Amino acid sequence: MSVEKATKVGESFQRVLGFKKMEMDNRWQNSHTHCLWQTTLDQRRNLYATLRMQGIMGQELALANKQLLTARRAALHQLFEAEHRQHQQELNQTGKAFYVERL
Repeated sequence: MSVEKATKVGESFQRVLGFKKMEMDNRWQNSHTHCLWQTTLDQRRNLYATLRMQGIMGQELALANKQLLTARRAALHQLFEAEHRQHQQELNQTGKAFYVERL
């Protein structure tokens, strides 16, 4: 066995002993449990963030629908006024008119 190979075997043996010691100290298990807990915590936090974002999106959609309704009402009102003026002009051309009460 060469010196280099013996050194590599010794190093790997030391690593194995280090892992065994870590396992005996239960640090590895604690670290693993902590990692799992952190992962589930992140997932829960992301879930709450997702739910909060869905709530905000719902509010934004409600406001956008309100704004769209207001804009459509204004456009419809302008259309009715334009049709009313056009109808008045057509009646004026034939010599007729709408009755408008003046106060």
